[in-house]
Amino acid sequence: MRLYLVAYDIADQRRLRKVREVAYSYAFGGQRSAVECYLTSKELARLERELLRFIDLEIDRVNIVEVYEEAILLGKAKRIDFDEGMIVL
Repeated sequence: MRLYLVAYDIADQRRLRKVREVAYSYAFGGQRSAVECYLTSKELARLERELLRFIDLEIDRVNIVEVYEEAILLGKAKRIDFDEGMIVL
């Protein structure tokens, strides 16, 4: 399981609501339009498919970036370790 940052900028409020709903269904934390998700490769592929159902490829933007083990944590940010297969709700 790897940590990904999912950040989005969606022009339409209805699509934004759907994208936020999908992104947060995988999230363990985050901000308004950027969420942190621990995903397996299968979950990552499913997340991509689900998001593609709701975005307009011409004007919307979704970035999914893998965060590597050597992440720099500032302020109150803390590293959270999860066991393989652990489900976070």
